[in-house]
Amino acid sequence: MKFIDFNKIKWSIKRHPFLYTTRFKLLAKNSIITEMENYNTLNKKSDLPICFFNINTKIFESGRPVEDLETVKKMSVWLRNHIKGGPGLSLASDDALDYMLTDKGGVCSDFAQIFNNFCVINNIKVREWGTARNQPNGKFGGHSFNEVYISELNKWVLIDVSYCVMFYLHSEIPLSVIEMFELIRVGENIECISFNTDLNVDERSMHNNYFYPDTVPFLICSYRNKVYDKVLKHSKSVLPVFVSHFLIYLTGKSYYYKFPLDDYKKIFS
Repeated sequence: MKFIDFNKIKWSIKRHPFLYTTRFKLLAKNSIITEMENYNTLNKKSDLPICFFNINTKIFESGRPVEDLETVKKMSVWLRNHIKGGPGLSLASDDALDYMLTDKGGVCSDFAQIFNNFCVINNIKVREWGTARNQPNGKFGGHSFNEVYISELNKWVLIDVSYCVMFYLHSEIPLSVIEMFELIRVGENIECISFNTDLNVDERSMHNNYFYPDTVPFLICSYRNKVYDKVLKHSKSVLPVFVSHFLIYLTGKSYYYKFPLDDYKKIFS
């Protein structure tokens, strides 16, 4: 007897082209590079669940590196090595962290979202990014990753926690999100390097998530972790996730997407 895979059904519904494009049309805004904000502005340490502080202590039980770059690498490696991954969660952040650490799920967006909170705890400015395709379809659901401000380099740096990689061009200094996508578009040969000795670079995934033609980056802005935690905890047993998100949208406290390099209206027309 063949069992029904409900996780696949849920994924298919969430990634249906109609819902996919509708979400972007509701939440997307064109932007310029100088208007990019960070996650820390609306999310303070006092707003975060205690479990993140407890896990942060475990991550740095042997001490935190002096440099920000080594700090974010250490966080990323610890999380990736302790999280098997699985289905997307769409849960309150403390529940998501618990599920991920007990091998019950976690996709790239879950990794990016919990990583945001650990950056806040460690006083590192962080952003969350996603990618979409110029020709959206049901096969590519997008990819999520982070960007962190590294004080000793005085610049923003792209970090992909799911794969523990950073990107470079003829230098030991990693690229920012905007730098990388601008260089890709002029044909530069970007190098992808893993900083996790337990993981090799997944070339196929890197091509699919970053280097595939028509890949478009967007910044996830104004995500209020405390607001989403409260709503998702109270509604998860009675409302579909997209309904909960839409209710937050109606209150004016929803996150939204900024497109600094492309006109979203042309992408999703």
